[in-house]
Formats: sequence, C-alpha cells, structure tokens
Amino acid sequence: MKSKQVLEMTDKELLAKLEELKSDLFFLRFKHATNQLTNPKELESKRRDIARVKTVIRQREIARAKQQG
Repeated sequence: MKSKQVLEMTDKELLAKLEELKSDLFFLRFKHATNQLTNPKELESKRRDIARVKTVIRQREIARAKQQG
C-alpha cells in the first residue's frame, strides 16, 4: 500500500483498513509460528502499512484539534 493511497482515504475507510490490517497481521503471525508462512516479508509489509494508516489518522486528529482550539 502506498502512502498516497492512504492519504486519499476517508476517516471511516482508514479505521476499517486498520482493523483489516491488524487481522491480517494476526493470521500472518499465526502462520509464521506454525511454519506455514511462505514469505516472511509479508509480516514487515503489514506492520509498515499499519504504521502508515495510524500516522495519517493521528495527523488528522492533530489537525482537527488545531482547528478547534
């Protein structure tokens, strides 16, 4: 997932994507623990995607707080 894609999402879409990514990461960790994971880079990729989504969510929260205060 590219940063540009994340920036274009709405707040609701971001929250839904975050839940989806967390779920995917859980199952990837489970596969990794049972040695069924074919590509270990997927774990890193999911973690980075989660970080991107959380960063954009936080940036928007800060921007809203500045507008209100």
